[in-house]
Amino acid sequence: MKWFGLPVLGLVVGVWATLRFSLLAPAPPVNPNDLCDIFREHTVWYDYAKESQERWGTPIATHMAFVYYESSFRSHARPPRTLLWGFIPWSRPTTAYGYAQALDPAWGEYLAANGDGIFTVRTDMEYALDFVGWYNHLTNRQLGIPFYNPRQLYLAYHEGRGGYARKTFARKPEVTALASRVQARAFRYDNQLKSCEQEFQCWRWYQFWPFCSASPSPQ
Repeated sequence: MKWFGLPVLGLVVGVWATLRFSLLAPAPPVNPNDLCDIFREHTVWYDYAKESQERWGTPIATHMAFVYYESSFRSHARPPRTLLWGFIPWSRPTTAYGYAQALDPAWGEYLAANGDGIFTVRTDMEYALDFVGWYNHLTNRQLGIPFYNPRQLYLAYHEGRGGYARKTFARKPEVTALASRVQARAFRYDNQLKSCEQEFQCWRWYQFWPFCSASPSPQ
């Protein structure tokens, strides 16, 4: 009878994974224009963005501006399907998927470089933000784009580092305009975060002095 438990275990794991990564995916924030409100609604997202910043160098606000324009904070976002003969849903134009709209090849490189875990998925904000940080880290190292230049970082993210080096964006005014909007939002998010960041530090029950040094929020 020992073998009988294996299918049951597989079913349980499958149901758990479905709930974890699909049905229970967080809803997009109610107010995506204010980073303080975003983190108040999804506090763990601050932790993920902070961890990626500390690991790879991209500022928290830039992480979140990328996700805003890539997926509007929708965990399972994909490009809309093309239409065959104008009305039959057909293939998608790219393999972009998840919060960061990571393409299959880039995501495969990320997994190969950082561990191909079964639960490392593009629909989880933790890994989406880590992907953005990892990608920008390589961009900084290979192209010399500083982390405080969201516009150029986003151009390299959107066009790929090879495309950026070839300046493919120069022929795409819609892409350069989008990169400017990403930068404006990143700077706005950064200013907002300065007014509220300490709300999200030392907020867990096990974080206390001397292991956590954030001062209490002003009343």
